[in-house]
Amino acid sequence: MKILIVEDERQLSDALAALLKQNLHEIDAVYDGQSGEDYALSGIYDAMILDIMLPGKNGIEVLRSLRGQGNSTPVLLLTAKSEVNDKIKGLDTGADDYLTKPFATGELLARLRAITRRGSEFVGDALQLGNTELDKNTHELSGKTGSVKLASKEYQIMEMLMQNSRQIIPKERFIEKIWGFDSEAEYNIIEVYISFVRKKLTAIGSDLQIKAVRNTGYSLEAPEC
Repeated sequence: MKILIVEDERQLSDALAALLKQNLHEIDAVYDGQSGEDYALSGIYDAMILDIMLPGKNGIEVLRSLRGQGNSTPVLLLTAKSEVNDKIKGLDTGADDYLTKPFATGELLARLRAITRRGSEFVGDALQLGNTELDKNTHELSGKTGSVKLASKEYQIMEMLMQNSRQIIPKERFIEKIWGFDSEAEYNIIEVYISFVRKKLTAIGSDLQIKAVRNTGYSLEAPEC
């Protein structure tokens, strides 16, 4: 998953980023409310960790603005306060869950898994299409004749394709989602990674096909049931 951290305490932000990277997530981190809103509006994040107390716009204001603009990215609020009113206000504004500082890292990971599972196509810890299964914990891709572990970017490409099967995903979307919206990565890098994923699909006997749409992007096709 790609996660945005909006936390002005640099030490905590760095610790969260390190923890999430260890758990195979892609991370962007910003340190004030306005930057958090700007990044979140790109639509490239699977989840957002948002502190309530921020310089400039506070977390509640950021969340209210995002939801008002139709952004539905799952949000986990962080707050140093334990008052019930703060929690109620955050949830009423559109937060998916909250944690009060200090918190256990295991609880944060569990709550992130819960809010990103809602509304997704994951069943348990796997995403399945046709005869192919993608394990979101181990990044293992399994098919009729075997399984293989995907590298980080291969996994993210396959995850995007399986979550949006039969839909054309533009190359720009892959770049923004996986490399970051301010990345200077060239479109041909997508072609390289798509080639890697195709070879692994063939190797495991998958019945899925990645089809290229000329000058546009790619779609994942599964056999009709």
